[in-house]
Amino acid sequence: MTRFVLLALLLLAAPLAARESLGVYDGWAAFKDAKPLRCYAIAKAQGKPPAPAYATVSNWPDRKVRGALHLVLSRDVAAKGSVRLTVGDKRFDLVAKGRNAWAADARADAAIVAAMRSASRMSVSGGGFTDRYTLSGAATAIDAATVGCAKR
Repeated sequence: MTRFVLLALLLLAAPLAARESLGVYDGWAAFKDAKPLRCYAIAKAQGKPPAPAYATVSNWPDRKVRGALHLVLSRDVAAKGSVRLTVGDKRFDLVAKGRNAWAADARADAAIVAAMRSASRMSVSGGGFTDRYTLSGAATAIDAATVGCAKR
């Protein structure tokens, strides 16, 4: 049931004609947007955060971006606040602004995605909050997003 709720919420987030579902994999789903061309894996934070929070791993072929992590946080982060992502036993400092957080660069994105493939859980913390995610289905959704944008 959770997969279908996730899928329904994600479909409501953007125009239906522009978004193609690439599949739902446990707690993760994969989608393709036509304009601009973008494919991504996405999951909603677990529990009941104070505001909707989610994680995405995106591919933007026209921009030559692959495997870019983006987190929408459940709370704003102070201008000089820090945000840390924990994936299994690995920790990564993120760049954050408001309710958004990213890896510092493409190398950090690749390290985070590699860690996501071998861990069962991840969490992001900063400024008095922690958003938690299950990684069940993440690797398959990330692969589906990669393949979805490889087929043009």
